[in-house]
Amino acid sequence: MLTLSMLLAACGDDGEANGESDSSGDGSDNGEESTEEPETEGPELGQKELTEPYVAWARETVSTEMLKQLLEKAGYTVEKKQVEAGAMFSSMADGSADFQTSTWLPATHKPYWDKYGDKLVKVNQVLDEAPLALTVPSYMDDVNSMKDLKGNEELGESVGWEITGIDPGAGIMQNTQDAFKEYGLENWELLESSEAAMITELKSAIENKEPIIVPLWKPHWAFGVMDLKMLDDSKKVYGGKGDQIYTVARKGLKEDAPRAYKVMEQYDESYDMINKLMPKVHQEDKPVEDVVKNYLDNNQDKVDKWLDGIPTE
Repeated sequence: MLTLSMLLAACGDDGEANGESDSSGDGSDNGEESTEEPETEGPELGQKELTEPYVAWARETVSTEMLKQLLEKAGYTVEKKQVEAGAMFSSMADGSADFQTSTWLPATHKPYWDKYGDKLVKVNQVLDEAPLALTVPSYMDDVNSMKDLKGNEELGESVGWEITGIDPGAGIMQNTQDAFKEYGLENWELLESSEAAMITELKSAIENKEPIIVPLWKPHWAFGVMDLKMLDDSKKVYGGKGDQIYTVARKGLKEDAPRAYKVMEQYDESYDMINKLMPKVHQEDKPVEDVVKNYLDNNQDKVDKWLDGIPTE
């Protein structure tokens, strides 16, 4: 009995020395619940498949892919759909699409917002100043404002009284039609084409130092490689200093896909970022998927900000 008592005492001493006794007070092995806060799981995934309509404009091509890849990191499957501007808004309003990051307000997309805005939600402003205007090469010394177009026979005849436009559903095309009325430009005609075709015509004119007038906006890579100037718009038909650009979602997406909505709330842009990425896609002809992936791989601080509190898969 004496020997047994000594053995039990020795075991007790070893347990205390190893920190296994209840008297250690850490509660690690005594059945007590830990007081540490559980690790947060972030917003729920919800609806896993999302549809993102977009128009293949310069910035939008990059921004659409950027948000797509961020959402895929958060666990979603995102299908991009290239559409016309009207369909971009109507598809979200009827619920067949979920979000886009291409809404220019208050001026450019006002007609679409007036028509569909009650079924849509502004999630986040991604750029705070995006000016639009009729634009000419800087060597056109005598053309500096919209007023310079009125009754300008020499200019009108040199370009056939034509302004080389983009796709007809674009907001800037409607702005230009409104500008014709505001500035009394009855002799002028706005040609419909596409952004790519317009840029081709602009490049050709500059190479030959010929006059040309086009609708353009910032951010756009053309301003980084061509010497251009926007015409002064005293009547602010094009929105004055510029629109703001928003990520917009259909109503109900916040409840259907909380994690995706949170990513959209945190995603923003800078002129520096967009101006660096657009030329890689539109001048160097690199796949936008590769350009965006490379940016995300090499800018972890940005990714951490955009995905703060978001579980990644």
